[in-house]
Parts: sequence; structure tokens; C-alpha cells
Amino acid sequence: MAVTLEQAQRVGYTCLKALLRFAFMVANNLVAIPSYVLYLIVLQPLRVLDSKSFWYIEGVLFKWLLAMVASWGWWAGYTVVEWGDDVKAVSEDEAMVLVNHQATGDVCTLMMCLQDKGTVVRRMMWLMDHIFKYTNFGIVSLIHGDFFIRQGRAHRDQQLVLLKEHLEKYYRSRNRKWIVLFPEGGFLRKRRETSQAFAKKNNLPFLKHVTLPRLGATQVILKTLVAPQENGNPTGRDAVIKESKSKGLQWVIDTTIAYPKGEPIDIQTWILGYRQPTVTHVHYRIFPVKDVPAEPEALAHWLYQRFIEKEDLLTHFYETGAFPPLQGQTKAISREMTLSNLWLVGIQSLAFLSGGMWYCIFQYFYHCLF
Repeated sequence: MAVTLEQAQRVGYTCLKALLRFAFMVANNLVAIPSYVLYLIVLQPLRVLDSKSFWYIEGVLFKWLLAMVASWGWWAGYTVVEWGDDVKAVSEDEAMVLVNHQATGDVCTLMMCLQDKGTVVRRMMWLMDHIFKYTNFGIVSLIHGDFFIRQGRAHRDQQLVLLKEHLEKYYRSRNRKWIVLFPEGGFLRKRRETSQAFAKKNNLPFLKHVTLPRLGATQVILKTLVAPQENGNPTGRDAVIKESKSKGLQWVIDTTIAYPKGEPIDIQTWILGYRQPTVTHVHYRIFPVKDVPAEPEALAHWLYQRFIEKEDLLTHFYETGAFPPLQGQTKAISREMTLSNLWLVGIQSLAFLSGGMWYCIFQYFYHCLF
């Protein structure tokens, strides 16, 4: 079939746009990430004298870096609509965020939709596959204190011990509030067949849109971060919200990401922007940590139930284009997540100005020395 002139022009424009976006992303990384590292090197004396202020500044810089990643998708028309509970209400409390995992774009989506949730982004910790340690963003995550977990049965026990030690050492000392993890342990397309076989063997529901979660990391986080008196005493959500803030993890935020037609966005698409503008839908349910059982068997059942509910949510979304209303609601309410273009331009400009400043500083010292 012959290609028309209009089709050729469209393909050419898409390729040119992708090339320009990629060039901008590379330039952005070459100035923003080294600047982040250099600022923190210079601020090391502050870390010794006033650790709290140091990690506050680091958190602000970290949030700006994540905003730059969000801007790549935002300016390509990859926006977010949010459903369910309003997580802004618990943005200053400690929370564990459980997310379904379909593609690399899931992380970018979270980087975008959490930008307007108060101090969440600068005070959050990510659990991610160890392979991300070797990406361009790996040095940033290492400094910030994220945890890289190695998948596989051979590493499981050791990784859980390391996770516990990591949380004890870094979570509270760096004033972290939210911890984000993907309990499925991998992408949907890679784990679905294995998960379905496990479900059949153990008389568990057959899931298509999510996989059965793994218990280990969730259990370690709850044991390490929840105050002892908070587990195993269920109470109503309204009553808990009114309570005075208690020490330790207070909430579990069950987060479900849905893409139109079940076609997830990957990081390549996010960067190059060759896909048409797309609205990603994110659904939240907030559970008081007091409602989460501590015993392994009960916790496994509770966690399975959350992903069975995710399956129902996604099935409803793919059939209707919307998530169902929350219990007690007659109509589901959605909220368009927005970012300020002026703010994003300001952050990008600051990154390039910082890069220029560090270049001038190095040039000055080079000429002084040589």
C-alpha cells in the first residue's frame, strides 16, 4: 500500500519531534543530575551541623528532579485523572503505597500525580528493582535513600533482611513519610502466566489485569515502621482521621493505575512522546494501618483481597472507561491532576542555569590550577 504525502509528513514530524525531545532529555540529564550531586557535595558541612536542614534541601532538589521527569510526559499530553479517596488528606502522615505494575511508565505517572500532594515527593522512599541502580537516575536514588531490591527466590531472604536494615537506618533519620512499592514484583506481562498458574494450584481467583502480590516486602515494612500498638485493632476510617497523629506508619494507600484500552505507557514513549496524548487514570483507596492484620497468613489474605479488588476495578474501567463509585457514593467522582507550566519552566531553567554555573566554577579552578 502506497504511503501518501500526508502520512509521510506525519511520520516525519513525529520522528523529528521524538529526536528533539530526546536531545532535550539528554541535555536535561547532563545538567540536572550532576547539579543535584554537586549541590549536595557542597552542603556536606550542613549535613554534619544540621542533618534535618540538609535532608530538607535534598528533598526539595529531589522533588524538582522528579518534576522534570513529569514535565516530559505533561508536555507530550500524557495527563492524569484521579479517582477514589483524596490522598491529600493524609499527605503529612506516614503511609505505605501499594501500586500495580504494568510498565516502566508507572513510575513516571506516580512522579507526576504526586507532585501536587504537599511534601510527599520530597519525603518519600521508593522500592524498585535493582536494575534501576544502573540507570541515569540511579545515583540520585542512591543519595536520596531509595532501596533497590533484587528479585528472585535465591535472593529473597537476604533482600528482606537488607530492606529491614535499610528502613531502620534511613527512613526516620531522613524524615521520610511515604514508601512506595510494587508488590507484584514485576511487570504484568512478565508475571501474569506464573501468577495464574500459582492461583490455579492454590484455589485462588484467576486474575487478568493484575497478578497476585508477594508478601515479603510489605510484611517487613509493616513490622519495621508500624508502631506496635497500631496493628490488629480495627477501627472506622472516620474515627481514625479524627484521632491525634500517632507515631509510625498510619495508612496503606492502595493505588491502581489504569491505561485506556489496557495499553500502558513505557519510559521510551514518555521520553520520545510519539504516542498520541493519553489520559492515565489513577484510583486511590486509603486504609488505616490498624485495619491491616499483622499475622503472615492473615496479611497475605488481606493483600490478596486488595489485588482482587484491583482486578474488579480495572475490569470495570476497561468496560466503562471509568472507575466505580466508592462505597456510600452514588456516582464516581474524578479529579483532573494539573501541573503549572510556569513552575515546570522555572525548574527546567534553574537546572540549566545551575549547569552553567558549575561549568563556570570548574573552568575558573581549571585555569587557576593550570
